[in-house]
Amino acid sequence: MDRAMERLKVLVVDDNHHMTNIVKTILRGIGIKDLADVSNASDAFQAIRITPVDLIIADYAMEPVDGCELTKLIRTASDSPNHYVPIIMLTAYAERSKVEAARDAGVTEFCAKPVTATELYRKVAAVINTPRSFIRTSVYFGPDRRRRKDDAYKGDERRESLFGPKGATVLTRPVEPVA
Repeated sequence: MDRAMERLKVLVVDDNHHMTNIVKTILRGIGIKDLADVSNASDAFQAIRITPVDLIIADYAMEPVDGCELTKLIRTASDSPNHYVPIIMLTAYAERSKVEAARDAGVTEFCAKPVTATELYRKVAAVINTPRSFIRTSVYFGPDRRRRKDDAYKGDERRESLFGPKGATVLTRPVEPVA
């Protein structure tokens, strides 16, 4: 087991009780012991205000507020307790438009259901072991959405350096488990 996993505090947000149990079972299997769960976005926002978490795993399709809106709230609300918390989005709707909506909301990683233990472990390890810088532009705040540098790209938002696109503010915050 990865010792870093043992120290993580994870919040699972899903309105399907069975899926919550599956995700929590997988997380326990990879060594995460401190788990909490809620069934809606409102309770999730309240939970992270009361108890800091290191990671949120949220479902995409929830009512009345979906996972993308929850992500936007966490990333941009003035009273958000942690704008930088990694968020892994889980969904059965993995078409391109949903993935792009989640990315544009500020999720850190995206997993399609049915999720495997291997895939969830890989995503959790990625957000903890190799956190991405955060970007603030006039229309977006969240993890740097670019996975690679494309020297051939010539558009207005062309990456000028490793430190982000022209006109953006790059913010970094190391991810350390909450004590």
